[in-house]
Amino acid sequence: MRSRLPCLFSVTLFLMGPPGLLAAMPTAQLPIQETTEDLESPWKDGPTHSLPDFPSATPESVGLSSEGLRAATAILQSHIDAGDIPGSVAAVVRDGYLVYYEALGYRDAGAGVPMTPDALFRIYSMTRPVTSLGILLLEAEGLLAVEDPAHRFLPAFAHLQVLADGGQPDPAAVRPRTGDVTLARLLTHNSGIGSRSSALYRAHDVHRWDLTLEEVVDRLAALPLFEDPGTRYRYGMDAEVLGRVLEVAAGVPYEDFLRRRILDPLGMADTGFAVGPDRADRLVPVHRADAEGRLRPHPMEEIPVTGERTLRSAGVGLVSTTADMLRFSRALLEEESVARDQGRGGLDPEVRRRMMGNAVPDALLPLGERGYWRGSGWSLGGMAVALEPDTYAHPISRDTAWWDGSVGTRFWVDPTENLIVVVMSQVTPASGGGFREAFKGAVMEALVESRSPGDPSG
Repeated sequence: MRSRLPCLFSVTLFLMGPPGLLAAMPTAQLPIQETTEDLESPWKDGPTHSLPDFPSATPESVGLSSEGLRAATAILQSHIDAGDIPGSVAAVVRDGYLVYYEALGYRDAGAGVPMTPDALFRIYSMTRPVTSLGILLLEAEGLLAVEDPAHRFLPAFAHLQVLADGGQPDPAAVRPRTGDVTLARLLTHNSGIGSRSSALYRAHDVHRWDLTLEEVVDRLAALPLFEDPGTRYRYGMDAEVLGRVLEVAAGVPYEDFLRRRILDPLGMADTGFAVGPDRADRLVPVHRADAEGRLRPHPMEEIPVTGERTLRSAGVGLVSTTADMLRFSRALLEEESVARDQGRGGLDPEVRRRMMGNAVPDALLPLGERGYWRGSGWSLGGMAVALEPDTYAHPISRDTAWWDGSVGTRFWVDPTENLIVVVMSQVTPASGGGFREAFKGAVMEALVESRSPGDPSG
């Protein structure tokens, strides 16, 4: 029997809605925020910082090595010292216990402002899994099915045509479409919709922060698809369409839906689409190297997240914290009964299974020809799924679901090891010298009790 520390989470009550749904019940609750006080513990090592809704434990009590996690810290610090990233907030949870939570380096490298555990990060494409969860919740409620055509909710999608040559996108050169854009194809990026950075969409100002979500999707629907639905994986603006479907199916604005049905029930109080003056000092600027190679804050958008944005982007719009991404990830692993016993909103097993498992048909695999794309699937939950770990450049368990953001954020949810890893920075290019992969690799090396079949340490 492994030793455990007492549970140290806040008391917050949630009611379950219809099957699979999260519904918050307003109650008095302790504030969900990070603290910088060390927990009293009979063990030498444990997380530097604590969270009121996660019990803390030593790494050894859940089959990890304190020495190995110290090595993970050293790796992050080396990337900070090398100027790859300004700083980072990283966390590790195993078996529901917080064993690692570090804030390193600088929030603003130019001004020398230290990083803090409650720092706010633009998570960009990590918004997509949150939107995808909303679709699966409405499916569990019976308001839609993932095999529904998008035109059931958005009539303009019934009339889409296809570019005659997707490699030379001329919106005047089109052909009739074969197959429908279904919600499942939107969720798994084989709808025929392109990337917001594509020349076609840029030429027609499809994705702009001064537009509403409805206007963005209307502009997208006025242009042809890149290929027939269901014929190719193409990472694109599918989540924007899904966000608009949520609005129509649920009858409420997308932002309100997320807050009521996902963010509040999971305790993700710091996650949202705007950063007001009261939180601006916690926002990490995006950094980029200047001509001398020194990291400096770098503006990313014409309308910053601290400004008056109209668009609540369902694909790339959220700002969050490392702690909130732990809370989201926990919901994907945690049994519904356990969540309810601890006063949290929970997900039924079918919703969790669909969030985590590959849903791309075999005929469309591999998703790509290089690197991890050769060994990944994609879930209905808006995440990559590791199907062939040996195609990855860092250690990863089969069936791990994960995704990242375009300025240096990433999370992994590993059902085999019952492990959550989150690492956040703000840098462009997002690779940051490979700091995310290096940190994840060190965490996997720190496993001294593996649950992977056939692993002798398990």
